[in-house]
Amino acid sequence: MHQISDKVFAEDFLFELDIETPLLPSPYEEFPFLIIENFLDEAVCKEIIDSAKADNDATDAELRSSDEILNQKIRNTKIHKLTSLHQNLYDEAFNALRPQIESFYSLSLTSSTEPQLLEYTKGSFYKAHADDSSILVDKNENIVGFKQVAPQRKVTTLLFVSEQGDNKLSPYQFSGGELTFNYFKDSAGQELLLTPKMGTLIVFGSNPIYTHEVKVVEDGYRLTVAQWHDALL
Repeated sequence: MHQISDKVFAEDFLFELDIETPLLPSPYEEFPFLIIENFLDEAVCKEIIDSAKADNDATDAELRSSDEILNQKIRNTKIHKLTSLHQNLYDEAFNALRPQIESFYSLSLTSSTEPQLLEYTKGSFYKAHADDSSILVDKNENIVGFKQVAPQRKVTTLLFVSEQGDNKLSPYQFSGGELTFNYFKDSAGQELLLTPKMGTLIVFGSNPIYTHEVKVVEDGYRLTVAQWHDALL
């Protein structure tokens, strides 16, 4: 295992492969991703959830590929649009934190995609994937490399609008649905399962080192805002 931050290790094979944009922060950081709490406050998050639940125009999320064929064995989510009010609040919060993100990764952000409001309900999931690349496997399903298909994606941001709850879930909570980075382990060799509080933004590289998945949602309503950003490295 390679130690890539104070508390996180990554699998060795990643560093033997040709990865187009192997972006990582300083290894002296606590984690190789940035966690920003209170990106949006609880009241705004609940407004976004209520708006999404009332939206009848959600579309099925498609895989990022050349033929854009939806395969629900890999991904099972729906996409909503932020209202103009919530979009403005999101943009204001992001612009305020832009210098922190740029400093963490030692880069300069340029363009960004339109944010996607992603809905996961009971049974929804997203299997292991890299945001800028396709995973290449051999006939035995062994990973042999990655093919970059979205080079304009350098940095991924993911805002948790709802949050994980306990036994009795509120309309703004979910169970299961953890975010995990598939090739990362903690100092004890255990899988990292992230379940941030409502309004928390997670910032991570879009490259295959940060291959990640969303575990199956067991119950409730998991809502996140995903966005991808280009940058000068």
